[in-house]
Amino acid sequence: MGDKVIGCLLIHGFTGAPFEIQPLADYLQETKDWVIRTPTLPGHGDNLHLKGITNQQWVSHAEKELLFLLEKCDQVYIIGFSMGGLIAGYLATKYPIDKLVLLSAAAYYINLKQLLVDIKEMIKDSYQGNIKENELFLRYKKKITETPISATIQFRGLVKEIRPKLKDIKAPTLIIQGERDGIVPVKSAYYIYQTIGSPIKRLCFLPESKHHVCHGDDTEQLITEINAFLKETNMY
Repeated sequence: MGDKVIGCLLIHGFTGAPFEIQPLADYLQETKDWVIRTPTLPGHGDNLHLKGITNQQWVSHAEKELLFLLEKCDQVYIIGFSMGGLIAGYLATKYPIDKLVLLSAAAYYINLKQLLVDIKEMIKDSYQGNIKENELFLRYKKKITETPISATIQFRGLVKEIRPKLKDIKAPTLIIQGERDGIVPVKSAYYIYQTIGSPIKRLCFLPESKHHVCHGDDTEQLITEINAFLKETNMY
């Protein structure tokens, strides 16, 4: 009998793109013989077109990708970043997911004040010649100028709708949070850990990371933690 086919769905965040989880997706592609999906949610990607897009479209798109994996694979894992973490959690309440990884999951609203502080820091760095064409800086700038209010309302509505459902998560769950994340506060990780119904759950803090944990100073630790969690057997 052959090895089990494993599928892994990685879901990016609000106003983001697969870029946000790319270092982790690349690592999994290079080291695992898995079916990996990193979809771009409707209205997202390098060119944001969020006007008129509903949060239901985001969820449906991720759900379609998950159904593809469930059909093709013996085991399926979901990794969700920020808003993608909430969508991942919601999907885990509806479908038989084997493992769930939540990165900077936004159970509490994004702190726009901190976002602006981070942008100021990046601008200062760019003047000092530290980042030049820093990709994160350019993407942050884009977010601020191109996100319509209607999209922010859709995001907030999604958080409000999914948060009460988190208690229904039963799959083994790894929650990873950057300690220096001011966009999604640290209390979000504690809230998820205390709320989810899974008997197997872990909370891991990355001391040097801000919101974009896959692009932070703790990337090596992040990959080690996720790798160990996904490799474990006999979790039940």
